[in-house]
Parts: sequence; structure tokens; C-alpha cells
Amino acid sequence: PRYKCGISKACPEKHFAFKMASGAANVVGPKICVEDNVLMSGVKNNVGRGINVALVNGKTGETIDTKFFDMWGGDVAPFIEFLKSIQDGTIVLMGTYDDGATKLNEEARKLIAELGSTSITNLGFRDNWVFCGGKGIKTKSPFEQHIKNNKDTNKYEGWPEVVEMEGCIPQKQD
Repeated sequence: PRYKCGISKACPEKHFAFKMASGAANVVGPKICVEDNVLMSGVKNNVGRGINVALVNGKTGETIDTKFFDMWGGDVAPFIEFLKSIQDGTIVLMGTYDDGATKLNEEARKLIAELGSTSITNLGFRDNWVFCGGKGIKTKSPFEQHIKNNKDTNKYEGWPEVVEMEGCIPQKQD
């Protein structure tokens, strides 16, 4: 049998299936899929260097927005404004591509930590990271993977291997 987004098992009722992958070096962009809808990918041509973000309604599973923020050559201010504008009950999926950390400042890291991330404080130059959290959650998200950029263990010259993650996100209940 094939499950939504190609994950390994079906999600229980009142859960959204998701699968995501970080970018591969600076060659293949990240991919984010929720409920069998590919929200972001190189094929859709809506990914870019930095942090790629997909926002999903926590009740309906509908896509709210997809954006990417260049954290190497760009400015962190629009990213901070975007993070501040996320409404309570929104599912937030993030994946890095190329470099997602150089321009991150304390405020941006704190806002991402408030979405449930624990690795964002340690995210460094060219690390690979995928994360799924939510606005208004009071706990740390179980959905996070992080691989440090390390020249001794990198799979590609100058970059760590792709990090992938799948799971079932509980639907927001009133």
C-alpha cells in the first residue's frame, strides 16, 4: 500500500501525514509534503537558499503560505517579521538549503524555538536541518532532525548529507 507523501505507515485519524527533506549541498532543493500535497520542491520551483518555510492550517491541513529566506546573502529582518505574523494553531515546517544559519540572529532563533525547536540554538553554517512545529504549542516538537556541517563526516564536499523526516502531526482541536 502507498501512504500519503510516501511515508512508511498510515497516520491515525485526526492526524496529518508529512514528509520532508533538507536540501542536498547547493544542488538539490528541499522538499516538503503534507497530506499528499507537495508544498515546496525544486520541481515546483518555489525553494531557495536559506530556510524554506511552509505554513499549514492546524485544523484543516490547508496550505497557508510557502516562502524561503536567504540566510547567507539576505537580510534576517523579513524572516523575523514573517515569523511574528504566524497565527496560533499554524503548523510550521522548515527545511534548510545550502546555508540556513549565517544571518540568523538571537531574535530569529528565539522565535523558532517558540515554535518548538530545540536545535535552532545550535544551527550553524551549512548545517542540514528539518523541523516541524506549531505556533502556540507549549512543548518541544518531536519532529526535528539536525546534522552538523563537519568536514570529517560530510557526505558531500563542504556539506553534510540530506536529512529526512516523516511523521503524523496531530490535528489542532478546539
